[in-house]
Amino acid sequence: MKFYKYQGAGNDFLIADNRDGAVQLSQQQIAALCDRRYGVGADGLMLLESGEGYDFRMVYYNSDGSGGMMCGNGGRCIVAFAADCGINHFDFDAADGFHTAEILSVDGPAKTVRLKMKDVQEYNRYGSLTGASVESDGYFLDTGTRHYVRFVKGLEEYDIVNEGRDIRYNAMELQPVGANVNYVEPTEEGIKVRTYEKGVEDETFACGTGIVASVLASYVNGVKPSTVGTDGRIRYAVKAKRDDLSVDFIPGTESLAKDIWLTGPATYVAEINIDL
Repeated sequence: MKFYKYQGAGNDFLIADNRDGAVQLSQQQIAALCDRRYGVGADGLMLLESGEGYDFRMVYYNSDGSGGMMCGNGGRCIVAFAADCGINHFDFDAADGFHTAEILSVDGPAKTVRLKMKDVQEYNRYGSLTGASVESDGYFLDTGTRHYVRFVKGLEEYDIVNEGRDIRYNAMELQPVGANVNYVEPTEEGIKVRTYEKGVEDETFACGTGIVASVLASYVNGVKPSTVGTDGRIRYAVKAKRDDLSVDFIPGTESLAKDIWLTGPATYVAEINIDL
């Protein structure tokens, strides 16, 4: 079986072309492939499938084999993969509905991909979370995946894994599904973001839907945007663990935000042939 490895801002994925429907994987097989010690290793696995009325369909799984959610960095990577497969238009279906994308630039194996995310209708603000043993004031948003966003100082030294795991598993307001937990610190240029991802159960180098959630929470929390266009479009520059991304959107009148776009790198890493 042939897979291709891509990474988007350090968020890495195994991708297979399944337009013929031949790839059938169990949750256990996906988890084994994504295992960094005994498998190939990845934060998630995706299948590019045929989608009626779309250019393709994105099927996403976390590294533990769980699925049913959108992944923003995965979305940009599967667009880069689709382009490498000869697809030149990028309207696609995903777990949270319709997406479209455009490739802004190509530099060898690296592409800059701008991906349209779903509109976000609302958010919840919590002064604290029941059951979490750490300080847990923040914002809950669904940007295609469930996210909890906290604002902190000294982000570089923050214990993302232990605090994120505590909130993800113990906060009663987020159960029974849980949520990714994002930590945000404003900067002069925009914001910095670090994320604990459920399904991976660890910090990842970046999380696309988490970056979108962090930007929208920053807007609600009064963090100054990086730029504001004459058309009212707001843009935030985002520093993930290592790479730079951006999110731009239009504040909604009947919703929190609409016409949301996530922009960042998506890079081919390797072709992998494996027997299952």
